[in-house]
Amino acid sequence: MSKRKSAKHKLDRRMGENIWGRPNSPVNKRSYGPGQHGQRRKSKVSDFGLQLRAKQKLKGYYGDVTEKQFKSTYQEAARIKGDTSQNLIGLLEQRLDMIVYRAKFAPTIFAARQIVNHGHIKVNGVKCNIPSRRCFVGDVISLGDKAKEMALVIEAQSLPEREIPDYVSVDGDDKVTFTRVPTLDEVPYPVKMEPNLVVEFYSR
Repeated sequence: MSKRKSAKHKLDRRMGENIWGRPNSPVNKRSYGPGQHGQRRKSKVSDFGLQLRAKQKLKGYYGDVTEKQFKSTYQEAARIKGDTSQNLIGLLEQRLDMIVYRAKFAPTIFAARQIVNHGHIKVNGVKCNIPSRRCFVGDVISLGDKAKEMALVIEAQSLPEREIPDYVSVDGDDKVTFTRVPTLDEVPYPVKMEPNLVVEFYSR
């Protein structure tokens, strides 16, 4: 597991979008990029630049997964029968840390990864500390006993800006079931994601 070293909101400012839909994102006040050259006039972006931006945005949204891990996920999506861009989204949504985030057990994807790392999450009743673990339809994800009392979890469950999607079925305050692999249209992204451009980036 890699840790994001730079400020998380720098990605928001670099992209000029509130990627996670958080109310405290600096983009809500300053839509230009970080640094002394952030307000420079933007030049026309090439096709490669658009593809790279789409990849960085999608990779960042899922907790800034490593390039190696993200490319491996793309390669698997390409091997699966069907639309590669839809497969890519499906595989990313099956990550344990993302289901924990979708279930509102954590306020951010980074916090979701942390509570998984610290052993506060169970999959089908068994403790799991691997954020990238793939979950399958029917898997039950639940909070450990200590996690139920954590301020972080209680805060996340009260957040008004996020709804739990219907492919994550809620059972009380501490348990959810992953009911199906979602399509791109079903995933509640706060901003537009373009996995088709990510596919173009890797298939050059």
